[in-house]
This record gives sequence, structure tokens and C-alpha cells, in this order.
Amino acid sequence: MDTSLLDIAEVAERSDLAPSALRFYERKGLIAAAGRNGLRRTYHPDVLDRLTLITCARSAGFSIAEISRFLLARPSDADLRTRMTAKAHTLDEQISRLTRLRDSLRHAAVCDHEPIVDCPDFKRAVGNVATRPR
Repeated sequence: MDTSLLDIAEVAERSDLAPSALRFYERKGLIAAAGRNGLRRTYHPDVLDRLTLITCARSAGFSIAEISRFLLARPSDADLRTRMTAKAHTLDEQISRLTRLRDSLRHAAVCDHEPIVDCPDFKRAVGNVATRPR
């Protein structure tokens, strides 16, 4: 057996994903096992980079289907590039809302107004968080 290959348990530990998630991603074609060591799957070490990308995309709200298309993207796929640009715009809006939420929480953490929820600055910040930027 190739000693550079990683056992599924090691990949699970290093990626902080359950082995069932790895098998699921494999069934969906997002990753591929390099082979088997007995009954256990083995993977090339570069699978960890792919799993980092998948985990990041999942946390940003990408579906498995979107990630699959993204992993297969070619420069000539204009439709996919358009969808990627739209997704980037959506992420920009999400980041903006989360930044405002973070800032309002930081204000609330040091605000002396009683009660905090009546603080005009806090109300303004919360109102900005609830309002989706146009």
C-alpha cells in the first residue's frame, strides 16, 4: 500500500468531518477514494484541500449540486460563471449584514443604556441588520 495515502479515519480526523460525510461526498462525486486498505477507504492527501473548499462552500450556503458544478467548472462555462458572480454578490450582501450584526453586538456589550434594547444606537444598528442592503 502507498504509505502517503490517508485512511478514512485520518481524513475524518484532519478534516473534522464524520466518515459518513466523506462517504456521502464520495457518492456525490465531490471526492474520490484512492483505493482501499482492507475494507477501509484510503485517500490521497490532497483530498484535504478539496474538503476544506467543500466545507467552506457549505458554510457559505452552497448546495452540494452547486459545489459539484463549481468543482467541474471550466473557463468556457459562461452560464456557471454568471451563477458564480451572482453567488458572490449574495455573499457580499450576507457579509455586510453579518458585519453590521457583529458591530451591533459589540456596541451592546459595552452599552450603558438601560435597558440595552432601548438604546437608540443599538436600535439603529439592529434596524440596519434587519434591513437588507439594496
